[in-house]
Amino acid sequence: MKYLYSILSIAFFFVSCKKEEVVKPKVKYDTSTRKEVFRDTSKLGIVDLPIHFEGASVLVFPVGDLTVGDVNKGNYESSKTAYDNSANFNISNSMENEITGFFRNVKFQVIGQDSLRSLTEQVILIENMSYLKSKKTFVYTLSDNDTNQDNSIDNNDLNVLYLSDEQGSNFIKISPDLQEIIDWEYIEASGKLFFRTLDDANKNGQFDKNDNVHYFYYDFKQGKSIEFKPL
Repeated sequence: MKYLYSILSIAFFFVSCKKEEVVKPKVKYDTSTRKEVFRDTSKLGIVDLPIHFEGASVLVFPVGDLTVGDVNKGNYESSKTAYDNSANFNISNSMENEITGFFRNVKFQVIGQDSLRSLTEQVILIENMSYLKSKKTFVYTLSDNDTNQDNSIDNNDLNVLYLSDEQGSNFIKISPDLQEIIDWEYIEASGKLFFRTLDDANKNGQFDKNDNVHYFYYDFKQGKSIEFKPL
């Protein structure tokens, strides 16, 4: 019976922890406690080796922080690295037209030149960066605001959608504030970038069945996002 009680106690502990983790809000709406977030200068800054996308006139250098065993705060490392306490110097992974990971900035170098320019001076966390070759445009899924007010911008905050030109200029947000980006798709034939967001309609800090899905497209000719209702 004691053994059974121990098993039940352990099970209850893990269920309680899991439940507590699930209900952790991604958004807090009390702005009275909101503080400005600054970059953590105690961490060692690191830059990945350059990445080149076919057709682009620039080399791309993801910029991040070298952190050991701190995956949840934006360190792109393997679980083995976290366990053996050795550092992984890669902060991103690159594919054909995409970079994924957790990186704090991007630097651009025009091919044939020596100088580099930063994407932004904002404190952000980029999780995905994709290149639209036909538009000479980069699309970013990132967090730019401490929406859960834990004094850090990390992967526990809302993701939003940004664009820049291929040299990192004209860095603009195209999705609404306080709406979580679900996914996006560029349709070449229409010349539009379609995306969906989730709106915390009941303002409970969590996204659930009572919230709203919004549909948008970004019109490159007009230079703005337009909401539409396919349902």
